[in-house]
Amino acid sequence: MAIVKPFKAWRPKPEFAPKVVSVPYDVINTTEALELAEGKPNSYLHVIRPEIDLPKNTSVYDESVYVKGSENLSKLLQSEVMLQEDNEALYIYRLEMDGRTQTGFFGCVSVEDYNNDRIVKHELTRPDKEDDRTKHIITQEAHPEPVMLTFRDSENISSSIDEFVEGSEPIYDLTTEDDITHTIWKVEKTSSYVEAFARIQNLYIADGHHRCASAARAAEKFASQNPEHTGNESYNFFPAVIFPTEQLHILAYNRVVLSIPDNFLELLGEKFEIQKKAKPTPPKKGMISLYLNDNWYGISLKAPRNDDPVSELDVSLLQDQILEPMLGIKDQRTDPNIDFVGGIRGTDELEKLVDNGEAAMGISMYPTSIEELLAVSDAGQLMPPKSTWFEPKLRSGFLIHTF
Repeated sequence: MAIVKPFKAWRPKPEFAPKVVSVPYDVINTTEALELAEGKPNSYLHVIRPEIDLPKNTSVYDESVYVKGSENLSKLLQSEVMLQEDNEALYIYRLEMDGRTQTGFFGCVSVEDYNNDRIVKHELTRPDKEDDRTKHIITQEAHPEPVMLTFRDSENISSSIDEFVEGSEPIYDLTTEDDITHTIWKVEKTSSYVEAFARIQNLYIADGHHRCASAARAAEKFASQNPEHTGNESYNFFPAVIFPTEQLHILAYNRVVLSIPDNFLELLGEKFEIQKKAKPTPPKKGMISLYLNDNWYGISLKAPRNDDPVSELDVSLLQDQILEPMLGIKDQRTDPNIDFVGGIRGTDELEKLVDNGEAAMGISMYPTSIEELLAVSDAGQLMPPKSTWFEPKLRSGFLIHTF
C-alpha cells in the first residue's frame, strides 16, 4: 500500500515560471549555479544553491548557507511572482525530450513508507550530503525539491493520466534552454488516484536517495520537538514525482580514472581480449569502452561467478575485475582516483577530460536497465554508487511543499 497525498503547493505564477524554475541542486556546482542565476533574482537556485549569494569560497556546509537558503525561500514566497494554492491538489508532470515523453503524478509520499521500505532504496547515501539536505529542510521548514520515484503500473494509472490530460488545460507548459518541455496539470479531484496508489505495493527510488533520507531525518527531528505529534503533520510527507517504470529512461553513468600505471594497457591485455579502435559507446550489456592514449578500446567483461542481481551489473563487473584488482579502487564513493560523468554529457566529455590532462582514462558504460534496478531493489540489495543516470531531470521550483 503506497500513500500518495495531495498538498497545498506554493508555485510560481505561470508568467513568471521561466524565470523561477531551475535545474536540480545536484547536477551543477556552485560556479555553474552562479552563472545560471546571473540576472535572475527570482531563480530557484537562490534557494537550493544559496551559497551563490554569499562571499566567494564560502563552504556549502557553512551555517550561513542554511540561513541564507531559508531567507531566500521566504523572500521568494512573499514576492509577487508566487502563489499558494487555496486547496490541496495532486499534479501531473510530463517531460518531453528528443521525442520521448514520460508522465507521472506529483504529490506527497510518506516518511513512514520510506522507513518501512515500502519506498524501496537501491543506493547507499553519503553522510555529508545527507546532513546537508537535512539541515536545509529543517532550516527552511520546507522540502525544496521533489524526488523521482517509479512503480509497476498494475492499476493502469498511466491510462487514467492520459485520459485526464486530454481533457484538461495545463497550468504550465514551457520548454527550457536544454530543449526539454515541462507540462504540468492540476488535479483537484484526487480520491480515485489516491485509492489507486493505495493498491500499489511498492514505490521505488529512481533519483533522490539523499532527499528521501533527509526528509525522514527531518521528520524525526520535528516529531521529537512536538509533544502532540500524530504522524499526520505535513513534515511527515515529502514531495515526489512518480512515474511508471516503462516510461523511465536511464543513460549510462560513465567514469574517469585520474591516474593509471604506465603499462596499464599491457596489464589489461593479460586479462582481457582488447578490441582496438572500438566505438565510444558499448554496443551491449557486458561490454565497456576505455579511452586512453587518444584511442578507444573495447573490453568484454567476464560473466559473474554469482547469479545475484548486483553481481550481474556491469558497474559491479567493472569494480570486481578492473577497478579494485588492477587500480586499487576499493570504494568508488570515497576514492579520489575516480570521478563520474553523467551520460547526458556524452562520451565527448570523457575524451575532453583525458585529452586536457584532467584524467588518465575514460570509461564508457552500457546503461543499467530499469529491470536491473527493480531486481536489485526487490532483492533488498544495493547498487554500486553512480549506477544510473536518469534523463530528463525534473525542474525544481515548480511546486514547493512547506510545513
